[in-house]
Amino acid sequence: MWTRAFDTVMRSFIQGGALEITYADGHIARYGDPSEPIRITFSDPHLPRKILLSPDIAIGEAYMDGRVSIAQDDLRGFLQLVMHSRSALRYDGLMRWRNRLAGPVQPLIDRFSPLRSKDNVAHHYDLSSDLYDLFLDEDRQYSCAYFRDPGMTLEAAQEAKKHHIARKLGVRDGDRVLDIGCGWGGMALTLARDYGAHVTGVTLSEEQHAIARRRVEEAGLADRIDIRLMDYRDVTETFDRIVSVGMFEHVGRPQYGTYFSHIHDSLAEGGVALVHTIGNLTAPRATSPWIRKYVFPGGYLPSTSHIAEAVEGSGLMFADLEVLRGHYAQTLAHWQTRFVARIDEARTLYDERFCRMWRYYLTAAELGFLIDRLAVLQCQLVRDKSAVPATRDYLYSAA
Repeated sequence: MWTRAFDTVMRSFIQGGALEITYADGHIARYGDPSEPIRITFSDPHLPRKILLSPDIAIGEAYMDGRVSIAQDDLRGFLQLVMHSRSALRYDGLMRWRNRLAGPVQPLIDRFSPLRSKDNVAHHYDLSSDLYDLFLDEDRQYSCAYFRDPGMTLEAAQEAKKHHIARKLGVRDGDRVLDIGCGWGGMALTLARDYGAHVTGVTLSEEQHAIARRRVEEAGLADRIDIRLMDYRDVTETFDRIVSVGMFEHVGRPQYGTYFSHIHDSLAEGGVALVHTIGNLTAPRATSPWIRKYVFPGGYLPSTSHIAEAVEGSGLMFADLEVLRGHYAQTLAHWQTRFVARIDEARTLYDERFCRMWRYYLTAAELGFLIDRLAVLQCQLVRDKSAVPATRDYLYSAA
């Protein structure tokens, strides 16, 4: 029964390509147009039922466990076909049904206490630091780079991202800067070394905290940078500038008001804040359950309407909102290439299942930015709308 129902769904689902499935009982079915198909094999007879009931979880777990195999291990081609098909159908009935159910429920799950927030951070960011060395740039920038030129190296694009943000902040010598979710300290080091700022960085990751502090000491900037293992909600000082890169995705929708209100209360009257976050360019929807289970527990990608509502309620104002399209897909492509090139080293750190999970995550994320309606939003926020220049010319004159 389940296989028959799955077959019916697949005949209307696959669009703009072809998929050939060899089922666990040995029979072969082909879906889509007459082009050369992506060929996959199910070794689990229950997989059609699992995919119908929870497609994201079922497909991701089946790939991790080897219960679905792809000819030539063409994971990218398979996921590209699936995402294009879903996009062409403007989300099939199962996806709309899941979003209607999960959308209202997810905020109830995400009422993070500081302790739960720390556990969620540890799940991802307290992995072995050697893992991140396999695919990140030398500065360990684990967020979207800024490709002013498509041919830039990953290192150059990550440097460009930091300086683009610094110019939006208008950092001046001696400014007090709060870095919310400071990661391994790269932004703090740039702002202190290149712009003369005094930076307070906060993180909930013990691994990142230890590495960031060591990097600060090695750079001789301990008098300018204070890296703290603490929740941003516990910071009590006032700052001239506030920056937060790649952290807002972990806040959880019920905490949006708290997050922006805390930025407002911590920002000096003439100050500037910059929040760099992944965002949905669609109406609000639930985050992939596979991503939430295996990669970012508690993660939630905001819609622009969610951000605007929370900013408006905080007392802050938008001075600028820039949508970076395509930059994260290119960043993820670099990470994927680097990870695959050193996957044998990853296997010595973890195991084959983890490596398949990580590759699935990087591939699906890249395609999400290419095909789906994901982008990176840079929200420039102020308490006084005269705090930044009236045009964007200042952002590019020194680039």
